[in-house]
Amino acid sequence: MNQLLITDARLFAAVDDTVLDDAGVLLEGDRIVWSGPMSDAPPVDRDHTEQLSVGGRFVMPGMTESHVHLSYSNAHPSQLDRQPVPIAMLDAVDNARTLLRYGFTSAISFGSAQGIDIPLRDAINSGRVPGPRLLASERDIGSTGSNADSKAPGSEGHKRIADGPWAVRAAVREVAKAGADVVKIFLDGEELSAHAAPGVLSYTDEEVAAACDEAHVRNMRVACHARSAGAVKQAVRHGVDFVGHANFLDDEAVEMLADARERLFVGPGIAWEIQLLERGHEIGLSRTMMEARGYQRELDETIGAVKRLREVGVRLLIGGDYGLSITPHGTNAKDLEYFVDLFAMSPEEALLCATRDGGLAVDPTGMLGTLEAGTLADLVIVDGDPSRDVKVLQDAERIVGVMKAGRFFTDLLR
Repeated sequence: MNQLLITDARLFAAVDDTVLDDAGVLLEGDRIVWSGPMSDAPPVDRDHTEQLSVGGRFVMPGMTESHVHLSYSNAHPSQLDRQPVPIAMLDAVDNARTLLRYGFTSAISFGSAQGIDIPLRDAINSGRVPGPRLLASERDIGSTGSNADSKAPGSEGHKRIADGPWAVRAAVREVAKAGADVVKIFLDGEELSAHAAPGVLSYTDEEVAAACDEAHVRNMRVACHARSAGAVKQAVRHGVDFVGHANFLDDEAVEMLADARERLFVGPGIAWEIQLLERGHEIGLSRTMMEARGYQRELDETIGAVKRLREVGVRLLIGGDYGLSITPHGTNAKDLEYFVDLFAMSPEEALLCATRDGGLAVDPTGMLGTLEAGTLADLVIVDGDPSRDVKVLQDAERIVGVMKAGRFFTDLLR
């Protein structure tokens, strides 16, 4: 099998926060064989090894978007799951291609309008559609009157509404039958909701336990919407794998998350709050209105919560409810900027959230998110230095190479 040796790289392998100059990566098939300083490069058979000099450009692992809605069509929040299925599927294909183009080689679906992410995942896996490797979800599960329950009286709605432990189990079984990797449940509400605020728990402990037990028996992961401390504690207590938001935390919630840090991940999803405040006027929601609804307070609380979670070693993921008109697909890398500017992370720490930790979230065996021997060859080549300015990853023209499983999707160097 022929090999590829990438040389003259500024290398961020994401094992830790180290960045190496005059470094390289050796690939064979879909795997990394070696990475490190060129002075330590193994001997190669020049007749069977292609060499690619990247001219001092930055080489890093592919990133993971941990809270994405590929089936959402960059629409108003009230219209996200109202598209006809054929149009929504076309949008999802475009969104998957866009995400990969920006260097996101893996993604975790946090809710899929009409279950579209499942056939999208299958099309990506078969090579029919370019996109990140995707942990696919189906329709969200929520209780009557929860934030998931947006249906008009007498209508069918686009979520799975289930009340009581056995109904919740049945809903999870339907999600499993559809072929999902992830079950998304709503544990509390949203400031924008007229009937379900963040502090109001959507489900009892018995219902959450039923959802997690049923999902794990069927080899699915559980993602949740949990803004309040009470909802976060429910998530930890009953085995949720991906906690979305975690804005309002008390001491007990922080301690519980710390104790469970080896098995779960938290995604602050900060882009939603920021863009509602900054761009909400574009969808008829003025900043004054959003501040009155509590979104500035929620943003401030999130900054404090993330500081506490970093102190106790909870793994944090980038991903901010992308797929709305105010958080459109293709702007996902802004999360790195938020992690640096708002959460006071170094650029390298933010990159580790996007690469190493995101990779572990998708694949706990450690095959993703680092450029180590034996891992899958997902990498990004950047004409710029994200370890000095993460904003460079927001510019597609600066992302000159994107490789997934040893194959270039974008290659502007050869």
